[in-house]
Amino acid sequence: MTPMPQIAPRTAMVLAAGLGTRLRPITDHTPKPLIAVAGRTLLDRCLDRLVEAGVQRAIVNIHWLGSRIREHLRTRHDIEIIISDETGMLLETGGGIAKALPLLGEAPFFAVNADLIWRDEGSEVALQRLAAAFDATKMDGLLLLQPRERADGHGGPGDFFLDADNRLVRRDADAMAPYVYTGVQVLQPTLFRDAPAGAFSLNILYDRAIAASRLYGLVHRGPWMDVGTHDGLKQAETALHDHAG
Repeated sequence: MTPMPQIAPRTAMVLAAGLGTRLRPITDHTPKPLIAVAGRTLLDRCLDRLVEAGVQRAIVNIHWLGSRIREHLRTRHDIEIIISDETGMLLETGGGIAKALPLLGEAPFFAVNADLIWRDEGSEVALQRLAAAFDATKMDGLLLLQPRERADGHGGPGDFFLDADNRLVRRDADAMAPYVYTGVQVLQPTLFRDAPAGAFSLNILYDRAIAASRLYGLVHRGPWMDVGTHDGLKQAETALHDHAG
């Protein structure tokens, strides 16, 4: 039987609570999502992509210098924004989404890191490709991946392999993997069933989904930039200025 077409998510979780320690001293006074690259903040670039994909509602978690992010978001009127406040305790990626689940609803949702930059290829919209490829009957999560050789500013060994059916396989500790996780994904709320309490990494739930053969990947076709370091930030600034020119 052919699966029923999926309805594209209209809600997104935006992870904006990180400390940005690798970008100190900039992040001593500016939260990482509010760092401007080529004249626009990382957070606004993220929200721009969500709006373009038809997302109507974004849950944004905050922790470090959260009041600055809260104040900045008051300038956005093209998308409904709800704050999930983690000022009292940083909950990491998994705990942050688990806390926000009552706000996210029961349908699959986008989850996007607020501190990255990606661009679409031509008329394609990566988030729409993710939504179209997501099959709730067999997937707990669908992660957008970047080929390691095209992961600008990222010098790591990669994160995943893909099997013949596009299910994710983790690399061994001493191996190199061809794909980097971009920080962009579609998740089902059911992924968080029996999740740990408090702070925890999404990797715990990824590993459960991999063991159940329910975590999949989709390869991004456009540019993606890791801006987690000073060098990555400089490369992104140059790339975006060159692209604009």
